[in-house]
Amino acid sequence: MKIFLTHGYYLNSDPNEMRIMKPYVPLGILYISAFLKQHGFDTTVYDSTFRSFDEQKKALIAEKPDVIAIYCNLMTKLNVLPLVEFIRQSSELNSCKIILGGPEPPFHASEFLNYGADIIVEGEGEETMLQLCRELSNSQAELSRVNGIYYKHNGTVVKNPPREKIKDIDVLPFPDRKAVDLLLYLDAWKNAHGYSSVSLNTMRGCPYTCKWCSHTVYGVSYRRRSPEKTADEIEYIITNYNPDMLWFVDDVFTVSHKWLTKLLQVFNERNIKIKFECISRSDRLNEEVIKILKQLGCFRLWIGAESGSQHVLDLMDRRVSAADTREKIKLTRRHGIEAGTFIMLGYPGERKQDILKTTEHLKDSNPDIFLTTVAYPIKGTPFYTEVESRLVTDKQWHQRTDRDLDFKGRYSKNFYKHANRYMVNEVNYFKMKTSGAGFASYGKTYLKAKISRIMMSLVK
Repeated sequence: MKIFLTHGYYLNSDPNEMRIMKPYVPLGILYISAFLKQHGFDTTVYDSTFRSFDEQKKALIAEKPDVIAIYCNLMTKLNVLPLVEFIRQSSELNSCKIILGGPEPPFHASEFLNYGADIIVEGEGEETMLQLCRELSNSQAELSRVNGIYYKHNGTVVKNPPREKIKDIDVLPFPDRKAVDLLLYLDAWKNAHGYSSVSLNTMRGCPYTCKWCSHTVYGVSYRRRSPEKTADEIEYIITNYNPDMLWFVDDVFTVSHKWLTKLLQVFNERNIKIKFECISRSDRLNEEVIKILKQLGCFRLWIGAESGSQHVLDLMDRRVSAADTREKIKLTRRHGIEAGTFIMLGYPGERKQDILKTTEHLKDSNPDIFLTTVAYPIKGTPFYTEVESRLVTDKQWHQRTDRDLDFKGRYSKNFYKHANRYMVNEVNYFKMKTSGAGFASYGKTYLKAKISRIMMSLVK
């Protein structure tokens, strides 16, 4: 059986990501490739990141696989659908099975199946894909025996029982990084930034219940590789790729202080030294934890803020204190670690005064970096359920993603455009002014902030 694993992300067609130029390998399909190989199946991984749609189509025709498994998320949906359509219309590929996995397909299973997919995988993919491949390799395949999938039977969409999560993720092999050309990623980073980075994850799931966050794949759970296994993978990465830094993609790297303390012990025993960045929450940080992160090699810590208004944080069910987040950002910087933070505008119930509070929050906490986004409802989240009856879109399902959805009852898109400009310029003006720069340096930024503040009132 020929198994073809791929995704639908093309870096060259994404101007924003081309500007940022911080690509990472598709870890999800590399985990599945490694797991299938461990159990005796051969796989081909086609990494589309540095390639084009046309090149991907040619590779499919040349390979003529029996199974095509495609990872799909919100970002790549509009690329995956044309890929599915091409496969279905190709006379050379019409006998293959199309399997879709990732966070996007399960909550749109009927639409993806009607568009041409054969099977939708819900949740973690390793054990489901293994059982599917074993089933599909037999002439009398019976999909009803495979938990964790959607498929059509006699024209009706069938949802099988969910699959149990993998309790001990130490049993999983490391991602099949050798199946992709990781040098392309290292070179892209080096050329754009002067240093290289490799991603890895140590945990699955998130035990927190922020209403805007999707738990489709790993669930509201906390499962983690042991510190020893984590160190094994890091040593493997250093030996084979020698990156300048690592990026831990875990949702909350410091959930377990006991695990973190043990990881430091293992690092010291093995003399592991490498810089990294990671994400946490203010309520899982204290001075001791920040000191441990520093000793481990953390040079940048992202602390999720989302808003500087406690009113908005409570609406989100963030279960953190805005004041505590400010203090933890300051504490992180005092210990010589860069602090980054995330801000979300436009959450249901947010008022103009909340945006002004968030701006003051950023000025007070003074993170080294902050990134902003306007909230959008992802299907399957409490946020989506809350606004579902008020959703507005002028595009059909196959032409849009959840990012294109708006909902009645909040300010206009123009308002948030100006709110974002106001926030960014007001904070930058404050930073420049307090650093001692003269008005000639920050005058333009000051004017941009004031104009955007006026426009917020005019277009809301």
